[in-house]
Amino acid sequence: MATGVDQVVGMGLVAFSLILFSYYTVWVIVLPFVDSDHIIQKYFLPREYSVILPGVAALILILCVGAFIGAVTWRNRKPKKVD
Repeated sequence: MATGVDQVVGMGLVAFSLILFSYYTVWVIVLPFVDSDHIIQKYFLPREYSVILPGVAALILILCVGAFIGAVTWRNRKPKKVD
């Protein structure tokens, strides 16, 4: 069973993910249909970043997964036997 701290951390991560998903959804789907001089536009980054930021995040994720796989492979390799 999860402890209280684990549950709080889990709920925090779920809340953060929900907020991030909602922000990105409004940014990408709703804002193109809102006038550029509307007051809500000042709370969002320029639209170019809607492609750049997920691309950078995906690149960092791929690099971290690759580094993890490389570290596990390096640690578990067997030394060569010399006859």
